[in-house]
Amino acid sequence: MKKGFVRLFILGALLLMFSSCAADASKSDKREFRGAWLHIVGNQTIKTMTTEEIQKWFIETLDILQSAGCNAVIFQVRPQADAFFPSELEPWTRFLTGEQGKAPNPYWDPLQFMIDESHKRGMELHAWLNPYRVTSDDTEVLWKDHLYFKNPDIFLKYGKQLYFDPAEPAAREHTVKVIADLVSRYDVDAIHFDDYFYPYPIAGEEFPDGKSFEKYGKPAGYTEETKGDWRRHNVEILIRDVHEAISQIKPWVRFGISPFGIHRNIKQDPEGSQTNGLSNYDELFADVPLWAEKGYIDYIAPQLYWKIGFERADFEVLINWWNDKNYKGQLYVGQSISTFDAPDLVNPNTTQMARKMELVRTLPNVDGNIWWPGWSIATNAVHMYDSLATTYQKNLALIPAYTDLDKVAPAPVKKLRVENSTLSWDVKETSDEMQKPNFFIVYKFPKGKKADITDNKYIVAITKESSIKLKDEDIDSTFAVTVVDRCWNESKPTLKK
Repeated sequence: MKKGFVRLFILGALLLMFSSCAADASKSDKREFRGAWLHIVGNQTIKTMTTEEIQKWFIETLDILQSAGCNAVIFQVRPQADAFFPSELEPWTRFLTGEQGKAPNPYWDPLQFMIDESHKRGMELHAWLNPYRVTSDDTEVLWKDHLYFKNPDIFLKYGKQLYFDPAEPAAREHTVKVIADLVSRYDVDAIHFDDYFYPYPIAGEEFPDGKSFEKYGKPAGYTEETKGDWRRHNVEILIRDVHEAISQIKPWVRFGISPFGIHRNIKQDPEGSQTNGLSNYDELFADVPLWAEKGYIDYIAPQLYWKIGFERADFEVLINWWNDKNYKGQLYVGQSISTFDAPDLVNPNTTQMARKMELVRTLPNVDGNIWWPGWSIATNAVHMYDSLATTYQKNLALIPAYTDLDKVAPAPVKKLRVENSTLSWDVKETSDEMQKPNFFIVYKFPKGKKADITDNKYIVAITKESSIKLKDEDIDSTFAVTVVDRCWNESKPTLKK
Protein backbone atom coordinates (compact mmCIF):
# COMPACT_ATOMS: atom_id res chain seq x y z
CA MET A 1 0.00 0.00 0.00
CA LYS A 2 1.17 3.53 -0.70
CA LYS A 3 2.28 5.69 2.22
CA GLY A 4 -0.64 7.41 3.94
CA PHE A 5 -3.23 5.31 2.12
CA VAL A 6 -4.41 3.45 5.20
CA ARG A 7 -5.09 6.64 7.20
CA LEU A 8 -7.05 8.22 4.36
CA PHE A 9 -8.83 4.96 3.62
CA ILE A 10 -10.04 4.56 7.20
CA LEU A 11 -11.12 8.18 7.52
CA GLY A 12 -13.03 8.08 4.26
CA ALA A 13 -14.62 4.73 4.92
CA LEU A 14 -15.94 5.82 8.28
CA LEU A 15 -17.98 8.52 6.54
CA LEU A 16 -19.78 6.01 4.36
CA MET A 17 -22.93 4.06 5.09
CA PHE A 18 -24.30 1.49 2.72
CA SER A 19 -27.90 0.41 2.34
CA SER A 20 -26.93 -3.19 3.08
CA CYS A 21 -26.32 -2.21 6.70
CA ALA A 22 -29.40 -2.42 8.87
CA ALA A 23 -29.43 0.34 11.48
CA ASP A 24 -30.47 -1.87 14.35
CA ALA A 25 -27.55 -4.23 13.70
CA SER A 26 -25.23 -1.63 15.28
CA LYS A 27 -26.67 -2.69 18.65
CA SER A 28 -24.13 -5.47 18.95
CA ASP A 29 -23.67 -7.48 22.11
CA LYS A 30 -20.87 -6.57 24.45
CA ARG A 31 -19.56 -10.13 24.13
CA GLU A 32 -18.87 -11.21 20.56
CA PHE A 33 -15.99 -12.99 18.88
CA ARG A 34 -14.83 -11.04 15.82
CA GLY A 35 -11.98 -12.89 14.20
CA ALA A 36 -10.18 -12.56 10.89
CA TRP A 37 -8.28 -15.32 9.13
CA LEU A 38 -4.91 -14.18 7.73
CA HIS A 39 -3.50 -16.92 5.52
CA ILE A 40 -0.07 -17.24 3.94
CA VAL A 41 -0.44 -20.53 2.03
CA GLY A 42 -0.27 -19.87 -1.69
CA ASN A 43 0.96 -16.33 -1.15
CA GLN A 44 3.49 -15.47 -3.85
CA THR A 45 4.01 -11.86 -2.81
CA ILE A 46 5.62 -12.11 0.62
CA LYS A 47 8.76 -13.79 -0.73
CA THR A 48 9.36 -10.79 -3.02
CA MET A 49 9.13 -8.26 -0.17
CA THR A 50 11.75 -6.97 2.23
CA THR A 51 11.34 -7.52 5.96
CA GLU A 52 10.44 -3.85 6.36
CA GLU A 53 7.78 -4.10 3.64
CA ILE A 54 6.24 -7.24 5.16
CA GLN A 55 6.10 -5.71 8.62
CA LYS A 56 4.59 -2.52 7.25
CA TRP A 57 1.91 -4.50 5.41
CA PHE A 58 1.11 -6.54 8.51
CA ILE A 59 0.86 -3.41 10.66
CA GLU A 60 -1.42 -1.66 8.16
CA THR A 61 -3.63 -4.74 8.01
CA LEU A 62 -3.87 -4.99 11.79
CA ASP A 63 -4.66 -1.26 12.03
CA ILE A 64 -7.57 -1.73 9.64
CA LEU A 65 -8.83 -4.85 11.41
CA GLN A 66 -8.71 -2.98 14.71
CA SER A 67 -10.63 -0.01 13.31
CA ALA A 68 -13.15 -2.49 11.85
CA GLY A 69 -13.85 -3.75 15.36
CA CYS A 70 -12.09 -7.11 15.13
CA ASN A 71 -10.82 -8.58 18.38
CA ALA A 72 -8.91 -11.67 17.19
CA VAL A 73 -6.51 -12.60 14.41
CA ILE A 74 -6.26 -16.21 13.23
CA PHE A 75 -2.78 -16.18 11.73
CA GLN A 76 -1.46 -19.06 9.63
CA VAL A 77 1.91 -20.25 10.94
CA ARG A 78 2.20 -23.85 9.72
CA PRO A 79 0.64 -24.29 6.27
CA GLN A 80 2.63 -27.33 5.06
CA ALA A 81 4.72 -29.08 7.72
CA ASP A 82 6.82 -25.94 7.82
CA ALA A 83 7.01 -22.86 10.01
CA PHE A 84 6.38 -19.13 9.75
CA PHE A 85 8.52 -18.83 12.88
CA PRO A 86 11.92 -20.19 13.95
CA SER A 87 11.64 -23.88 14.79
CA GLU A 88 14.09 -26.68 15.44
CA LEU A 89 11.43 -29.22 14.46
CA GLU A 90 10.37 -27.99 11.01
CA PRO A 91 11.89 -25.81 8.28
CA TRP A 92 11.11 -22.20 7.53
CA THR A 93 8.16 -22.00 5.16
CA ARG A 94 8.82 -21.28 1.51
CA PHE A 95 6.02 -18.71 1.61
CA LEU A 96 8.31 -16.37 3.54
CA THR A 97 11.57 -16.53 1.59
CA GLY A 98 10.65 -18.51 -1.54
CA GLU A 99 12.69 -21.54 -0.48
CA GLN A 100 11.79 -24.02 2.23
CA GLY A 101 14.33 -24.07 5.04
CA LYS A 102 15.78 -20.67 4.14
CA ALA A 103 15.75 -18.23 7.06
CA PRO A 104 14.77 -14.60 6.51
CA ASN A 105 17.55 -12.08 6.09
CA PRO A 106 17.69 -9.91 8.08
CA TYR A 107 16.55 -12.41 10.65
CA TRP A 108 13.18 -11.87 12.33
CA ASP A 109 10.31 -13.82 13.85
CA PRO A 110 6.98 -13.20 12.05
CA LEU A 111 4.90 -15.01 14.67
CA GLN A 112 6.35 -13.05 17.59
CA PHE A 113 5.89 -9.86 15.58
CA MET A 114 2.22 -10.61 14.96
CA ILE A 115 1.60 -11.59 18.58
CA ASP A 116 3.11 -8.33 19.81
CA GLU A 117 1.30 -6.17 17.27
CA SER A 118 -2.06 -7.90 17.77
CA HIS A 119 -1.90 -7.67 21.55
CA LYS A 120 -0.85 -4.04 21.28
CA ARG A 121 -4.18 -3.39 19.54
CA GLY A 122 -6.30 -5.31 22.05
CA MET A 123 -6.68 -8.33 19.75
CA GLU A 124 -5.99 -12.00 20.39
CA LEU A 125 -3.63 -14.04 18.24
CA HIS A 126 -4.69 -17.59 17.38
CA ALA A 127 -1.93 -19.67 15.79
CA TRP A 128 -3.39 -21.52 12.81
CA LEU A 129 -1.77 -24.81 11.80
CA ASN A 130 -2.51 -27.54 9.27
CA PRO A 131 -1.99 -30.96 10.90
CA TYR A 132 -1.48 -33.20 7.83
CA ARG A 133 -0.65 -31.35 4.59
CA VAL A 134 3.01 -31.42 3.50
CA THR A 135 2.92 -30.17 -0.11
CA SER A 136 0.43 -28.56 -2.51
CA ASP A 137 1.69 -30.29 -5.66
CA ASP A 138 4.43 -32.62 -6.86
CA THR A 139 6.73 -29.85 -8.12
CA GLU A 140 7.65 -28.51 -4.70
CA VAL A 141 11.15 -29.05 -3.36
CA LEU A 142 11.35 -30.12 0.27
CA TRP A 143 14.15 -28.93 2.52
CA LYS A 144 17.10 -31.35 2.48
CA ASP A 145 16.68 -32.13 6.20
CA HIS A 146 12.90 -32.42 6.12
CA LEU A 147 11.35 -35.16 8.27
CA TYR A 148 10.14 -36.80 5.06
CA PHE A 149 13.69 -37.88 4.21
CA LYS A 150 14.31 -39.21 7.72
CA ASN A 151 11.07 -41.15 8.11
CA PRO A 152 9.28 -41.51 4.75
CA ASP A 153 7.08 -44.36 6.02
CA ILE A 154 4.83 -41.95 7.93
CA PHE A 155 3.88 -40.03 4.78
CA LEU A 156 1.48 -40.81 1.93
CA LYS A 157 1.03 -39.32 -1.53
CA TYR A 158 -2.54 -38.68 -2.64
CA GLY A 159 -3.11 -37.07 -6.02
CA LYS A 160 -0.25 -34.64 -6.45
CA GLN A 161 0.11 -33.90 -2.75
CA LEU A 162 2.08 -35.32 0.13
CA TYR A 163 0.45 -35.83 3.54
CA PHE A 164 1.29 -37.19 6.94
CA ASP A 165 -0.43 -40.55 7.36
CA PRO A 166 -3.07 -39.90 10.07
CA ALA A 167 -2.83 -43.54 11.18
CA GLU A 168 0.87 -43.42 12.01
CA PRO A 169 1.61 -42.76 15.70
CA ALA A 170 4.93 -41.11 14.78
CA ALA A 171 3.12 -38.64 12.52
CA ARG A 172 0.74 -37.67 15.31
CA GLU A 173 3.55 -37.44 17.83
CA HIS A 174 5.50 -35.09 15.58
CA THR A 175 2.57 -32.72 15.11
CA VAL A 176 1.83 -32.70 18.84
CA LYS A 177 5.49 -31.96 19.52
CA VAL A 178 5.42 -29.03 17.09
CA ILE A 179 2.35 -27.56 18.80
CA ALA A 180 3.71 -28.14 22.30
CA ASP A 181 6.92 -26.35 21.32
CA LEU A 182 4.96 -23.42 19.88
CA VAL A 183 2.71 -23.08 22.94
CA SER A 184 5.73 -23.27 25.26
CA ARG A 185 7.64 -20.51 23.50
CA TYR A 186 4.92 -18.08 22.41
CA ASP A 187 2.16 -16.16 24.13
CA VAL A 188 -0.54 -17.31 21.73
CA ASP A 189 -4.16 -17.16 22.85
CA ALA A 190 -5.29 -20.26 20.97
CA ILE A 191 -4.28 -23.06 18.62
CA HIS A 192 -6.47 -23.30 15.53
CA PHE A 193 -7.08 -26.01 12.90
CA ASP A 194 -9.29 -25.42 9.87
CA ASP A 195 -11.09 -28.00 7.69
CA TYR A 196 -8.18 -30.09 6.41
CA PHE A 197 -8.09 -33.49 8.10
CA TYR A 198 -8.14 -36.52 5.80
CA PRO A 199 -7.83 -34.80 2.43
CA TYR A 200 -10.77 -33.76 0.31
CA PRO A 201 -11.59 -36.77 -1.88
CA ILE A 202 -10.32 -37.04 -5.44
CA ALA A 203 -12.84 -38.63 -7.78
CA GLY A 204 -11.91 -42.20 -8.58
CA GLU A 205 -8.91 -42.30 -6.26
CA GLU A 206 -8.96 -43.92 -2.82
CA PHE A 207 -6.75 -42.50 -0.09
CA PRO A 208 -3.77 -44.92 -0.07
CA ASP A 209 -3.79 -46.01 3.56
CA GLY A 210 -4.28 -49.73 2.89
CA LYS A 211 -0.96 -50.73 4.47
CA SER A 212 -1.70 -48.65 7.55
CA PHE A 213 -5.10 -50.27 7.82
CA GLU A 214 -3.53 -53.73 7.73
CA LYS A 215 -0.95 -52.64 10.29
CA TYR A 216 -3.18 -50.77 12.73
CA GLY A 217 -6.84 -50.99 11.74
CA LYS A 218 -7.50 -54.71 11.44
CA PRO A 219 -5.60 -55.68 14.62
CA ALA A 220 -7.80 -53.17 16.48
CA GLY A 221 -10.94 -54.91 15.22
CA TYR A 222 -11.93 -52.64 12.34
CA THR A 223 -13.19 -54.09 9.05
CA GLU A 224 -13.47 -52.70 5.54
CA GLU A 225 -17.06 -51.77 6.39
CA THR A 226 -15.92 -49.78 9.45
CA LYS A 227 -12.81 -48.25 7.89
CA GLY A 228 -14.40 -44.80 8.14
CA ASP A 229 -14.73 -45.26 11.91
CA TRP A 230 -11.05 -46.19 12.06
CA ARG A 231 -10.05 -43.05 10.16
CA ARG A 232 -12.19 -40.88 12.44
CA HIS A 233 -10.57 -42.55 15.43
CA ASN A 234 -7.12 -41.70 14.08
CA VAL A 235 -8.01 -38.02 13.84
CA GLU A 236 -9.66 -38.07 17.25
CA ILE A 237 -6.44 -39.36 18.83
CA LEU A 238 -4.55 -36.40 17.38
CA ILE A 239 -7.15 -33.90 18.61
CA ARG A 240 -7.14 -35.47 22.07
CA ASP A 241 -3.35 -35.44 22.28
CA VAL A 242 -3.10 -31.82 21.10
CA HIS A 243 -5.68 -30.82 23.72
CA GLU A 244 -3.79 -32.62 26.47
CA ALA A 245 -0.47 -31.09 25.44
CA ILE A 246 -1.88 -27.56 25.44
CA SER A 247 -3.65 -28.07 28.78
CA GLN A 248 -0.51 -29.32 30.47
CA ILE A 249 1.63 -26.43 29.27
CA LYS A 250 -0.75 -23.45 29.40
CA PRO A 251 -4.30 -24.36 30.45
CA TRP A 252 -5.62 -20.94 29.41
CA VAL A 253 -4.67 -21.44 25.74
CA ARG A 254 -7.75 -22.52 23.80
CA PHE A 255 -8.01 -25.05 21.01
CA GLY A 256 -10.43 -24.27 18.18
CA ILE A 257 -11.55 -26.11 15.05
CA SER A 258 -13.03 -24.58 11.90
CA PRO A 259 -14.56 -27.53 10.03
CA PHE A 260 -16.27 -27.72 6.66
CA GLY A 261 -19.75 -26.32 7.26
CA ILE A 262 -21.73 -29.53 6.76
CA HIS A 263 -21.26 -32.11 9.49
CA ARG A 264 -23.61 -34.67 7.88
CA ASN A 265 -26.50 -34.40 5.43
CA ILE A 266 -29.93 -35.63 6.42
CA LYS A 267 -29.71 -38.36 3.76
CA GLN A 268 -26.74 -39.78 5.69
CA ASP A 269 -28.08 -39.24 9.19
CA PRO A 270 -31.60 -38.30 10.40
CA GLU A 271 -29.87 -35.83 12.74
CA GLY A 272 -28.00 -34.22 9.86
CA SER A 273 -28.72 -30.89 8.21
CA GLN A 274 -31.19 -30.39 5.34
CA THR A 275 -28.31 -30.08 2.87
CA ASN A 276 -26.75 -32.06 0.04
CA GLY A 277 -23.02 -31.51 0.03
CA LEU A 278 -19.72 -32.98 1.11
CA SER A 279 -19.84 -34.30 4.67
CA ASN A 280 -17.15 -33.38 7.16
CA TYR A 281 -17.87 -36.63 9.01
CA ASP A 282 -18.10 -39.02 6.03
CA GLU A 283 -15.55 -37.59 3.56
CA LEU A 284 -12.99 -35.82 5.78
CA PHE A 285 -13.38 -38.27 8.69
CA ALA A 286 -13.61 -35.56 11.34
CA ASP A 287 -16.25 -35.90 14.05
CA VAL A 288 -16.01 -32.36 15.38
CA PRO A 289 -19.17 -32.49 17.55
CA LEU A 290 -17.74 -35.54 19.33
CA TRP A 291 -14.52 -33.67 20.08
CA ALA A 292 -16.53 -30.79 21.51
CA GLU A 293 -18.65 -33.07 23.67
CA LYS A 294 -15.54 -34.78 25.03
CA GLY A 295 -14.06 -31.39 25.92
CA TYR A 296 -11.10 -31.65 23.54
CA ILE A 297 -11.85 -28.31 21.84
CA ASP A 298 -13.03 -24.95 23.14
CA TYR A 299 -14.72 -23.53 20.07
CA ILE A 300 -16.16 -24.62 16.73
CA ALA A 301 -16.21 -22.26 13.77
CA PRO A 302 -18.00 -24.11 10.92
CA GLN A 303 -17.23 -22.61 7.54
CA LEU A 304 -20.67 -21.51 6.36
CA TYR A 305 -19.35 -20.05 3.13
CA TRP A 306 -22.65 -20.16 1.23
CA LYS A 307 -25.42 -17.71 0.46
CA ILE A 308 -28.86 -17.71 1.99
CA GLY A 309 -31.05 -19.67 -0.40
CA PHE A 310 -28.26 -21.77 -1.93
CA GLU A 311 -30.10 -25.02 -2.54
CA ARG A 312 -27.43 -27.58 -1.64
CA ALA A 313 -26.11 -25.75 1.42
CA ASP A 314 -28.25 -22.86 2.59
CA PHE A 315 -26.49 -20.54 5.05
CA GLU A 316 -29.66 -20.02 7.06
CA VAL A 317 -30.37 -23.75 7.28
CA LEU A 318 -26.84 -24.47 8.46
CA ILE A 319 -26.47 -21.70 11.01
CA ASN A 320 -29.76 -22.83 12.56
CA TRP A 321 -28.56 -26.46 12.57
CA TRP A 322 -25.33 -25.65 14.41
CA ASN A 323 -27.15 -23.32 16.80
CA ASP A 324 -29.81 -25.91 17.61
CA LYS A 325 -27.27 -28.67 18.25
CA ASN A 326 -25.60 -26.44 20.87
CA TYR A 327 -22.46 -28.51 21.29
CA LYS A 328 -20.12 -27.77 24.19
CA GLY A 329 -17.81 -24.79 23.82
CA GLN A 330 -18.37 -21.63 21.87
CA LEU A 331 -19.81 -21.43 18.35
CA TYR A 332 -18.46 -18.94 15.82
CA VAL A 333 -19.54 -18.66 12.20
CA GLY A 334 -16.93 -18.85 9.47
CA GLN A 335 -18.07 -16.18 7.00
CA SER A 336 -16.91 -15.87 3.39
CA ILE A 337 -16.69 -12.18 2.56
CA SER A 338 -17.23 -12.91 -1.14
CA THR A 339 -20.85 -13.95 -0.46
CA PHE A 340 -21.83 -10.67 1.16
CA ASP A 341 -22.72 -8.88 -2.06
CA ALA A 342 -25.47 -11.42 -2.85
CA PRO A 343 -28.93 -9.79 -3.02
CA ASP A 344 -31.27 -10.26 -0.09
CA LEU A 345 -34.07 -12.70 -0.91
CA VAL A 346 -36.78 -10.42 0.48
CA ASN A 347 -35.38 -7.09 -0.65
CA PRO A 348 -33.05 -7.55 -3.66
CA ASN A 349 -32.08 -3.87 -3.49
CA THR A 350 -29.95 -4.69 -0.45
CA THR A 351 -27.43 -7.46 0.24
CA GLN A 352 -27.72 -10.48 2.51
CA MET A 353 -25.45 -8.95 5.14
CA ALA A 354 -28.25 -7.60 7.33
CA ARG A 355 -29.99 -10.96 7.47
CA LYS A 356 -26.79 -12.91 8.08
CA MET A 357 -25.80 -10.61 10.93
CA GLU A 358 -29.31 -10.75 12.35
CA LEU A 359 -29.05 -14.53 12.50
CA VAL A 360 -25.64 -14.38 14.19
CA ARG A 361 -26.89 -11.94 16.80
CA THR A 362 -30.32 -13.38 17.53
CA LEU A 363 -29.62 -17.11 17.62
CA PRO A 364 -28.86 -17.84 21.28
CA ASN A 365 -25.92 -20.20 20.86
CA VAL A 366 -23.92 -18.27 18.23
CA ASP A 367 -21.04 -16.32 19.76
CA GLY A 368 -19.59 -14.41 16.81
CA ASN A 369 -17.92 -14.52 13.41
CA ILE A 370 -14.59 -15.25 11.78
CA TRP A 371 -14.10 -13.41 8.48
CA TRP A 372 -12.51 -15.12 5.48
CA PRO A 373 -10.18 -13.92 4.21
CA GLY A 374 -9.18 -11.23 6.67
CA TRP A 375 -7.00 -9.58 4.04
CA SER A 376 -10.23 -8.69 2.18
CA ILE A 377 -11.36 -6.46 5.04
CA ALA A 378 -8.18 -4.46 4.54
CA THR A 379 -8.95 -4.02 0.83
CA ASN A 380 -12.62 -3.20 1.54
CA ALA A 381 -13.87 -6.02 -0.69
CA VAL A 382 -17.67 -5.78 -1.19
CA HIS A 383 -17.54 -2.76 1.16
CA MET A 384 -16.91 -5.10 4.07
CA TYR A 385 -14.65 -2.71 5.95
CA ASP A 386 -17.22 0.07 5.61
CA SER A 387 -20.04 -2.13 6.89
CA LEU A 388 -18.09 -3.41 9.88
CA ALA A 389 -16.49 -0.13 10.92
CA THR A 390 -19.57 2.05 10.62
CA THR A 391 -22.30 -0.37 11.66
CA TYR A 392 -21.87 -4.01 12.54
CA GLN A 393 -18.65 -3.76 14.58
CA LYS A 394 -18.74 -0.05 15.28
CA ASN A 395 -18.51 -0.53 19.04
CA LEU A 396 -15.71 -2.55 20.61
CA ALA A 397 -16.62 -5.96 22.01
CA LEU A 398 -15.12 -8.37 24.50
CA ILE A 399 -14.55 -11.98 23.54
CA PRO A 400 -17.09 -14.28 25.24
CA ALA A 401 -15.65 -15.69 28.47
CA TYR A 402 -14.36 -19.27 28.36
CA THR A 403 -15.96 -20.25 31.65
CA ASP A 404 -15.40 -23.96 31.03
CA LEU A 405 -11.69 -23.24 31.51
CA ASP A 406 -12.00 -20.62 34.25
CA LYS A 407 -14.91 -18.62 35.65
CA VAL A 408 -13.22 -16.69 38.45
CA ALA A 409 -13.11 -12.95 37.82
CA PRO A 410 -9.74 -11.26 38.35
CA ALA A 411 -9.11 -8.60 41.00
CA PRO A 412 -10.07 -5.03 39.98
CA VAL A 413 -7.52 -2.31 39.36
CA LYS A 414 -6.64 0.14 42.13
CA LYS A 415 -6.04 3.89 42.45
CA LEU A 416 -7.61 5.08 39.21
CA ARG A 417 -6.27 8.61 38.67
CA VAL A 418 -5.73 11.38 36.12
CA GLU A 419 -2.38 13.13 35.92
CA ASN A 420 -0.97 15.17 33.04
CA SER A 421 -3.84 14.20 30.72
CA THR A 422 -3.20 10.52 31.41
CA LEU A 423 -5.61 8.09 33.00
CA SER A 424 -3.64 5.44 34.88
CA TRP A 425 -4.19 2.72 37.44
CA ASP A 426 -2.39 0.20 39.62
CA VAL A 427 -2.63 -3.55 39.22
CA LYS A 428 -2.82 -6.13 41.99
CA GLU A 429 -0.02 -8.64 41.63
CA THR A 430 -0.82 -12.37 41.59
CA SER A 431 1.10 -15.57 40.96
CA ASP A 432 -2.03 -17.28 39.58
CA GLU A 433 -1.59 -17.26 35.81
CA MET A 434 -5.34 -17.68 35.28
CA GLN A 435 -6.03 -14.47 37.23
CA LYS A 436 -3.30 -12.27 35.82
CA PRO A 437 -4.55 -9.27 33.83
CA ASN A 438 -4.67 -9.97 30.12
CA PHE A 439 -6.28 -6.74 28.94
CA PHE A 440 -7.70 -3.66 30.60
CA ILE A 441 -11.09 -2.39 29.42
CA VAL A 442 -11.60 1.37 29.59
CA TYR A 443 -15.12 2.83 29.61
CA LYS A 444 -15.95 6.51 29.22
CA PHE A 445 -19.32 7.94 30.28
CA PRO A 446 -20.57 11.48 29.55
CA LYS A 447 -21.00 13.89 32.45
CA GLY A 448 -24.14 13.00 34.38
CA LYS A 449 -24.40 9.51 32.84
CA LYS A 450 -24.50 6.65 35.28
CA ALA A 451 -21.61 4.23 34.72
CA ASP A 452 -22.99 1.12 33.06
CA ILE A 453 -20.36 -1.34 31.90
CA THR A 454 -22.96 -3.66 30.35
CA ASP A 455 -23.20 -1.35 27.33
CA ASN A 456 -20.25 -1.70 24.98
CA LYS A 457 -20.85 1.62 23.25
CA TYR A 458 -18.97 3.19 26.18
CA ILE A 459 -15.82 1.08 25.70
CA VAL A 460 -13.07 3.35 24.40
CA ALA A 461 -10.03 1.07 24.73
CA ILE A 462 -8.93 -2.53 25.15
CA THR A 463 -5.28 -2.33 26.10
CA LYS A 464 -2.35 -4.18 27.63
CA GLU A 465 -1.04 -0.92 29.10
CA SER A 466 -1.95 0.40 32.56
CA SER A 467 -2.69 3.89 31.28
CA ILE A 468 -4.22 5.76 28.33
CA LYS A 469 -3.88 9.33 27.09
CA LEU A 470 -6.95 11.54 27.42
CA LYS A 471 -8.29 14.28 25.17
CA ASP A 472 -9.20 17.76 26.41
CA GLU A 473 -12.90 17.03 25.95
CA ASP A 474 -12.63 14.04 28.30
CA ILE A 475 -12.05 16.19 31.37
CA ASP A 476 -15.67 16.10 32.58
CA SER A 477 -16.24 12.43 31.75
CA THR A 478 -16.52 9.54 34.17
CA PHE A 479 -14.15 6.66 33.54
CA ALA A 480 -14.31 3.03 34.58
CA VAL A 481 -11.58 0.46 34.16
CA THR A 482 -11.95 -3.31 34.45
CA VAL A 483 -9.58 -6.23 34.10
CA VAL A 484 -10.12 -9.28 31.89
CA ASP A 485 -8.07 -12.39 32.51
CA ARG A 486 -6.84 -14.85 29.90
CA CYS A 487 -10.27 -16.48 29.69
CA TRP A 488 -12.03 -13.10 29.40
CA ASN A 489 -13.63 -13.06 32.83
CA GLU A 490 -14.16 -9.40 33.73
CA SER A 491 -13.47 -7.83 37.11
CA LYS A 492 -15.65 -5.34 38.92
CA PRO A 493 -15.16 -1.77 37.65
CA THR A 494 -13.04 0.86 39.33
CA LEU A 495 -14.41 4.38 38.74
CA LYS A 496 -12.86 7.82 38.39
CA LYS A 497 -15.17 10.84 38.17
